[in-house]
Amino acid sequence: MEQKTTVTSIALKYGIITAVAAIVYSAILLVSALNTNQALGYLGFVILIAGMVLAMRDFKTANAGYMSYGQGLGIGTMVSGIVGLLSSAFSVLYMKFIDPNVMQQAVDNARENLEKQGLDDSQIEAGMEMTQKFMTPGMMFMMGILSYIIIGFIISLIVAAIMRRNEPVFE
Repeated sequence: MEQKTTVTSIALKYGIITAVAAIVYSAILLVSALNTNQALGYLGFVILIAGMVLAMRDFKTANAGYMSYGQGLGIGTMVSGIVGLLSSAFSVLYMKFIDPNVMQQAVDNARENLEKQGLDDSQIEAGMEMTQKFMTPGMMFMMGILSYIIIGFIISLIVAAIMRRNEPVFE
């Protein structure tokens, strides 16, 4: 009996593959101290987009070249959720156990950015208090997953619209 390829199985497969690629890329940035470079950070989204495109292409191949918009949106969103879960777990583990200085560097960068904006000391301190609340491992983990899902959903809206191919109704 032939096993039908499902949205979930494809999303799980490519979510894990994409997460490994994103984690390796993130580790390279962290080890080379380039993790504060925003341009290189945005380049990480190229990995996510590539994972989504490959997942949708694989799904279409397994389903005689057809994929509905909803299936594509589901695949892309699930891939980004899996990548968010695994990448966030890696980030928290890295910052908590391997290199705790990364957390302090992030706080220092936040302070520097507030100072560049020309804010006075009380505004900077208020901003730093808010930053400290979001720099806990639990909050970083949850915000990482949530941001990947939201950004992944938005990207999936576009990629699924481009890649969809509905089955003909009258065949």
